[in-house]
Amino acid sequence: MMSIASYFAHASALKIASDYIFFYPLAMTHVWLVGALFFYFKWERKQVAVPILAAHPPISILLPCHNEGENLHETISALLRQEYPAFEIIAINDGSTDNTGELLDELSRRHPRLRVVHLAANQGKAMGLCAGALLSSNEFVVCIDGDALLDVHACTWMMSHLAAPHVGAVTGNPRIRNRSTLLGRIQVGEFSSIVGIIKRAQRIYGRLFSVSGVVTAFRKRALWEVNFWTPDMITEDVDVTWKLQRAGWEIRFEPNAKCWILMPETVAGLWRQRVRWAQGGSEVFLRNFDIFLHWRQRHMWLVFCELTASLLWVYTTAAVVLITAILFLSGHADALPQSHFVSAGNTFFILILCSLVQFSVGLFLDSRYESHLWKTYLWIIWYPFLYWIMIACATFVGFPKALLKKRGQRALWTSPDRGFKP
Repeated sequence: MMSIASYFAHASALKIASDYIFFYPLAMTHVWLVGALFFYFKWERKQVAVPILAAHPPISILLPCHNEGENLHETISALLRQEYPAFEIIAINDGSTDNTGELLDELSRRHPRLRVVHLAANQGKAMGLCAGALLSSNEFVVCIDGDALLDVHACTWMMSHLAAPHVGAVTGNPRIRNRSTLLGRIQVGEFSSIVGIIKRAQRIYGRLFSVSGVVTAFRKRALWEVNFWTPDMITEDVDVTWKLQRAGWEIRFEPNAKCWILMPETVAGLWRQRVRWAQGGSEVFLRNFDIFLHWRQRHMWLVFCELTASLLWVYTTAAVVLITAILFLSGHADALPQSHFVSAGNTFFILILCSLVQFSVGLFLDSRYESHLWKTYLWIIWYPFLYWIMIACATFVGFPKALLKKRGQRALWTSPDRGFKP
């Protein structure tokens, strides 16, 4: 039998852990909502249709490609329609094994704005971006993925921010193209109600966790200062975000810079993507662990604490679930305080309600960029049940992968699941 002292110690520890599991996401939901609404009222509410720039410095659009034969015609056609007067397209064929190289050469003969670089072997997206940036003679580069469709005014919107000399990068607003399945529809709501809200809030609070690798504009001088993208980081976009901000550059979010992307629509594909993202975030956590030793980088401390708290939340959740299961299976369920289940049920219900409010705000904010967005509300309500579990499990797997990964091991391309094209 468990002694009275050990029982109360166990119950107290379990209650603290359970409170953290439920109240941490609840608190962050309020932080993100407040920040996003401030962003809306400060910058978004009265924006003009398209900004009029005082100058149009030439830009290079970098298009790293690995086995993108099915998407190149659409992607490059969208890029050529950019309503920006001075731009070139540099496509980097990174060791593709399909017909990507041949298609790029054919398209370059038809379109003078397109230049093509061929890498003999798969070097990874970071190396492809580095090659394209170094071969560009322009000070500003816009990076997109090989399956993305860039909105015609996206470059103009991002360049309106880069006119400020202290701005090192501007990240755009990814929109989901494929939404024929439940997973696709949930992700439409996710990018509006989760990703969009968080980026707005982080912009208000001063620092972003990550730019969107699928659509971001950079000042090349800023990239040069931080030695461009890091080849051994599995999420090069998260890494370069932290490097730029640690170097003192400001990064902004521009929701008008839309880019239509393909996302996984199978459970297996989504799982691989989220494990990769979790591993990438964990690699950044481990690589920047020294940030508290540098007083001049105190502006990044809160972002690092948020990342730490999210990792702690995942493992605390896993520990509580495991302990509860063990006690049940071993016939010691009476060791669990009854208030543990009552509190968990009540708090979970409140968390679901707050999430639904967050989804409503996110869809409201992004409805000006995409019509009929409210139709996804019926699907996004499944997000807490499906995605929270998957993201927690992906982080649980991704952190050890980052911990065990050998430093300097290059992050190479893999062909992702891009769902079912519309």
